[in-house]
Amino acid sequence: MAMGIWRPFAGCLWKKSEMKIFNIQRYCVNDGPGIRTTVFLKGCPLNCAWCHNPESKRLQDEIAYDPAKCLGCGRCAEACDCGCHAMQNGRHAFFRKGCLACGRCAEVCPGEALTRFGQERDAESILKDVLRDEAFYRHSGGGLTLSGGEPFFQPEAALQLLRKAKEAGLHTCVETCGYASWEILRQALPLVDIFLYDVKATDDDVHRKYTGVSNARIWENLRRLDGEGGVTRLRCPIIPGVNDTPEHFAGVARLANGLSHVEMIEVEPYHPLGQHKLATLGREPSMADTPFPGKEEAEQYVREIAAQTNIFVRQA
Repeated sequence: MAMGIWRPFAGCLWKKSEMKIFNIQRYCVNDGPGIRTTVFLKGCPLNCAWCHNPESKRLQDEIAYDPAKCLGCGRCAEACDCGCHAMQNGRHAFFRKGCLACGRCAEVCPGEALTRFGQERDAESILKDVLRDEAFYRHSGGGLTLSGGEPFFQPEAALQLLRKAKEAGLHTCVETCGYASWEILRQALPLVDIFLYDVKATDDDVHRKYTGVSNARIWENLRRLDGEGGVTRLRCPIIPGVNDTPEHFAGVARLANGLSHVEMIEVEPYHPLGQHKLATLGREPSMADTPFPGKEEAEQYVREIAAQTNIFVRQA
């Protein structure tokens, strides 16, 4: 399907009729209340070094290759019209430079060593998939969650899906980094029951260093959402050597204490899954040596924030 024309708006991109997604995950229990279906959109204005979903960062389709799963059958080389795959001395070689991410190689790969990330879907077809589990939502208090990437990087498409979800009577959540136009968030406000709002670094210099942008717009949008009655869960990735500091924990509590509609604070200890994904996408892992926090360390993160606020704090 043709990509069509993508247009810039306030740091975001969108296409009027369709959205670019890379996954629809059913039976999720960590993306808002109850049992949920999470739709993952591609594209993000941030470049977080620890990102768990690096396949979401770019709006363009991408091919991931995991050599550990390769069976050496050569079917990808036969299917590829661009000459991006070849068998050399019995081993697979992938030449990314000429890859158009058409996905033919992934379609024929028996070992699932090749995966295409990116497909264009319209809101109606996505909602049809989501409503397959409507009975579970009713019994558990669940619903639809938009994640990414950053859902509001494709604002018009995200808003269209949220409108259709509310028309169908679904509970809705959006996981957002908050780096978007206030006008988009204002339009989303009546369509979103809970904003799962990222708090990545309370120190602006740290935020710039590890995400590529200032946190000033993010905090401004958060306070405006709160002032308009928007319900939030603050989601706090804690990364060893980056923001696992008393100053950051105090900053999270201080930020939350200044708001009126924070439902809870969710602590998300660093996980290195994204580093492996980066390698399969042909990119250099950015935090390969960062340690994986143990259970005791994660519990300490929760305790340090909880000691400074009356808002409920838990590990996500």
